[in-house]
Amino acid sequence: MPKKLLITEKPSVAMEFAKALKINAKRQNGYLESEEWIITWCVGHLVTMSYPEKYDENLKVWRLDTLPFMPKEYKYEIIPAVENQFNIVKNLLQRQDVLEIYNAGDSGREGEYIQRLVFMMAKPNENAKFKRVWIDSQTEEEILRGIKEAKDMSEYNSLSDAAYLRAKEDYLIGINFSRLLSIIYGRRIAKDLKQDKVSISVGRVMTCVLGMVVLREREIRNFVKTKYYKIAGHFGNNSESFEAEWKVNELSKMNESPKLYNEVGFKNESDAKDFILSLKDKKAIVEEVKKAKQKENAPLLFNLAEIQNECTKKFKIKPDQTLEIIQELYEKKLVTYPRTDARVLSTAVAKEISKNLNGLCKGYKDEEVQTYLKKMIDEKYSTNLLKTKYVNDSKITDHYAIIPTGQGYENYDKLNDLQRNVYKIIVKRFIAIFYPPAEFNKISVTVNIENEFFSTSGKVCVKQGYLEILKPKNMEEKNEDNVGTGMGQIETENNLDILNTLKKGQNIEVINFETKDSETTPPNRYNSGSIILAMENAGKLIEDEELREQIKGAGIGTSATRGEIIKKLEKIKYIQINQKTQIITPTEFGEIIYDVVMSSMPDMLNPKLTASWEKGLDMVAKREINPNIFMEKLENYIKSKFDKLVVKM
Repeated sequence: MPKKLLITEKPSVAMEFAKALKINAKRQNGYLESEEWIITWCVGHLVTMSYPEKYDENLKVWRLDTLPFMPKEYKYEIIPAVENQFNIVKNLLQRQDVLEIYNAGDSGREGEYIQRLVFMMAKPNENAKFKRVWIDSQTEEEILRGIKEAKDMSEYNSLSDAAYLRAKEDYLIGINFSRLLSIIYGRRIAKDLKQDKVSISVGRVMTCVLGMVVLREREIRNFVKTKYYKIAGHFGNNSESFEAEWKVNELSKMNESPKLYNEVGFKNESDAKDFILSLKDKKAIVEEVKKAKQKENAPLLFNLAEIQNECTKKFKIKPDQTLEIIQELYEKKLVTYPRTDARVLSTAVAKEISKNLNGLCKGYKDEEVQTYLKKMIDEKYSTNLLKTKYVNDSKITDHYAIIPTGQGYENYDKLNDLQRNVYKIIVKRFIAIFYPPAEFNKISVTVNIENEFFSTSGKVCVKQGYLEILKPKNMEEKNEDNVGTGMGQIETENNLDILNTLKKGQNIEVINFETKDSETTPPNRYNSGSIILAMENAGKLIEDEELREQIKGAGIGTSATRGEIIKKLEKIKYIQINQKTQIITPTEFGEIIYDVVMSSMPDMLNPKLTASWEKGLDMVAKREINPNIFMEKLENYIKSKFDKLVVKM
């Protein structure tokens, strides 16, 4: 009887597929088999690219005359530690009774690459048809849909091409430039660090990230705080008053004065006090009163970068640990696919979203969340997301945002506290999008004293809406029914009642003026979460407007790899991460490497290069450019860099 062979990314996933297919077969050595199905698995990567010495033993020694190394045909080898499982998968692929092969690897570029390498090395039965299973969660319903709707694997050839090219790109850049820079600068760096030997490690993505960390550190280190002096006026009377801040304008006598540090402050306190004296006994008139109602919708859903940043802030954990946790939640059927860049849902998913909500209502025994869900039902909040900002097919590539499936609660008790807390964050962000917007009354007031303008504004939350679920810190600390926050220049709490009574053109009493010390502040250091967001949005750092637009959406690395990049930089001691705060700083070694790269090949530190290569891979995946063109450009880039660097020696 003809068999169907299905290959997953790992044993635990294979068991979920077996359950969904109702296969009760006894587990064999590395696979399951029933009358119709055989299910086996990889264990991560089974195959890897061979090092240069496998091409030629002499290439084991790093010498300038053997560089650049760019093979015409690439060699691959089985990873020794997992050779046994590879042989099991290989034998199953070659079986003559296997006529359908289902690639059920991780639904992303890296997952595609893992399986394609296995197929390439194993030489499967030529008569078998290959199909690709692409799923967004590991619920039984989604697994069965993925198998039923599995497409011919050839439809994913362009994704496979991009995966192979990404690996070749990282391999060629890593090997060639790590060897070249080590040959040129290794001895000098070893001497500086008082070490016997130093090898330099550079990479397409990690060197650029190192650059971001070092540049930020040096900006902070070289920052000189500058003190300046603001002026605040207090208006009203002793029982009811408000504070407003002065700002220079075109009619002001201080317009373009060299005494000003900026538009709201003076360089010297004495000049600020002289200015205050010049306003003494002058009449104050309400120049403008603006009242507006503001609505604020819940934020978009989580993609991987956003949830990694959130977990670093809340739980002080590293991005790779966050991914590990969400991967576990995914495999326990609790959430959808984690390695996604999208923060929205697809139209198809939005149409069925009530299933997720119903599942949460029935299965998730969290008292706080159940209160939010009950309010949704009692208040009859709409679950139709189709014409909202939370649904946008054009902003989804491989997968939609991370949301709860509303299933998997049989596994919930097996979670530890941190896993439960991360799950709850995802659930609350999801429920918030169904809540009404938060509503604010905002008042802006400008006071005129002989064309010197003092401004203030404030807002009060009149309806919490989604903020009932996603309470910002200032709402947790204050009375939730009457939140007043300063807006604009003034950040003190004003009496909003008095602002509400003011009328344009009315005279108002001046109680007093005061100077306020202020100073410039350096930028914040990255933490292990904010660096992930910075990597995702690296395209915005590019100064060239045309190129910035061209590579829009392309960051440094991918959602699947960014956490690992940070982990590697820490492992090779280029950066250090404070375990309590997760703040990132470069090491002395990391700064030396930065200086070496800056003096030899500075474009490796520029997001422009890294993001443009990432954009190129994306174009290959979308069939917008031929893989050969990408490879040709890559090889030309490496050759041209070598020519320039070797001449400098």
